[in-house]
Amino acid sequence: MKLRTLLLLSALFLPSCKLGPDFLSPDLRGGTKWKQDQATAGARLPDDWWRLFNDRELTRLVNHALSANNDLAAAKSRVDTARALVGVDRARLFPTLDLNSSAGISRASQDATYERLPPGLAIDLESERYRGTFDLAYDLDLWGRNRRSLEAGLAEAGAAEALFDAQRLGLATEVARQYFLLCGLDAQESVIQDTIKSRKDTLELLQSKADAGLTDGLATSQARTELELANNDLGLVERQRGAAEHALAVLCGSRPADFSVSRRAAMPAMPSIRAGLPAEVLGRRPDVRASEQSLRAANARIGVAEAAFYPNFSLMGGAGFESIDVKSFLDWQNRVLSLGAGVAAPIFDGGANRARFDAAVSTRDEALANYKTTLLTALREVEDALVDLKGLARSRGALEQALANSLDTRRISQERYDKGLSSYLEVVEAGRTVLRVQLVLAQTDSQQRITLAALAKALGGGWSGR
Repeated sequence: MKLRTLLLLSALFLPSCKLGPDFLSPDLRGGTKWKQDQATAGARLPDDWWRLFNDRELTRLVNHALSANNDLAAAKSRVDTARALVGVDRARLFPTLDLNSSAGISRASQDATYERLPPGLAIDLESERYRGTFDLAYDLDLWGRNRRSLEAGLAEAGAAEALFDAQRLGLATEVARQYFLLCGLDAQESVIQDTIKSRKDTLELLQSKADAGLTDGLATSQARTELELANNDLGLVERQRGAAEHALAVLCGSRPADFSVSRRAAMPAMPSIRAGLPAEVLGRRPDVRASEQSLRAANARIGVAEAAFYPNFSLMGGAGFESIDVKSFLDWQNRVLSLGAGVAAPIFDGGANRARFDAAVSTRDEALANYKTTLLTALREVEDALVDLKGLARSRGALEQALANSLDTRRISQERYDKGLSSYLEVVEAGRTVLRVQLVLAQTDSQQRITLAALAKALGGGWSGR
C-alpha cells in the first residue's frame, strides 16, 4: 500500500509545468532595400565566396588557414565544450542510479564493553558488516527548472556554434585582406622597380652629358636624388610586404620563417556580388544568430531563477543486501529496501532568490539590447561596404584619367627640357606625379578587393546556419 501511494503521488506530479517566459524570436526588420540599389546586382554569394576571385593562391591560403588556424581550433573546442555541457543539463531530466557498497570489521574495547555487562556474560568483541545497495533518485522537476536549464544550455551551444561560424568567416576575410594587400604591394613594387630602372637610365644619360660638358651638374644631382627617393619607396614597400606576409603566416598557423607567398604580376579578378534583401542578410549573419541564441539562453534562465521560489520534490529508493557474514550476504532474508519522497521549500533566504530572479531578467534585457545592436551593426557594415565600393570605383576612374594626363605631362616636359625650353625640375616634378598616381592606383585596386571581401563578410559569407 505504501509503494502504491508513492507511485500515485509521482503520477500526480509528473505533468509539471515550465515557469518563466517562453522565447519568442524577435522580429527581423532590416528593410526592403539598401541605399546603394545598383550594388545588389550580381551572383549570389556562395559559402566559399573567396573562389569568386578565381585565384588559386587565395583559395589555397584560405583553406590552409581554415584547417590550421589556432584561434579557430580554440573556438571549435569551445563548441565541443558547450555541446558536452548540454549532456550534463539533459542528464538532470532522468533518474540517477548509484551502486553503494561497503565492508568493514570492527573490534570493541574489552574493558569498556564488559564493564557495562552483567558478571559472567561474554560477547564477541569483533564484528563484521557488509552492505551493497542500488540507490535511485529522481528530481520530479515540477516547475520545469531542469528543462529550462536544458533549453538555456542548448541555446548557449547554438551561440557557440554561430560564433565559430563568425570566427571562421572573419578568418577567411582577414586572409583575403592580407592577400590583397600583398597583391597591391607587389603591384607597387613593380611600378617602383620600373621607375628605378628608368631613373638609372636617365641618370647615366645626364652624367654622360655632364662629363662631356654639355650640361651643368644640377640636373645630374636632381636625377640622383630622384633615384634614391625611389629606392626609399621600394624599401618602404618591402617592409610592408614582409609584415603582411608574416601576418598571413600566423593566420595559417605557420612560423613566419617557414612561410612565403610568391609575388604575382596581376591583381585577382573583381567578381560581382549581390547583396540581397536586408532581412535575408540578417538571417544569414552568424553573429546575428549567435546574439539571438544568447538572448534565448538568457530568457530560459529566468525560468530557472523563478523555479527557486517553489518547493522542489524528489523521489528516492534503494534496494540491496546487508549482512554481518559475507557467506550469507546474498541470502534473501538479508535484503534491504527503502522508498521515500522529499521536498525542499525555501522559507527565508534573505532575498537571494529575488535578487537572482531580478538579475536573470536584467541579463535578458541586456541580451535583447545587444541583439538589437548586432542587427544595426550588421546593416551598417553592409551599407559601409557598398558605399565604399561605389566610391572606390569612382576614384579608380579618376585615377586612370589622371594617369593618362600625368603621362602626357611627363612626355611634354621631357620634350621641353630636351629643346632647352624648361629646366630639368619640370621633368622631375612630372615624373614624381606619374609615380604617385601609379602607386595610388595600385593601392586602390587592392582596396577594391579588400572592400569586396569585407562586403562578403558583412553579408554573412554564405553561411546560412547548420
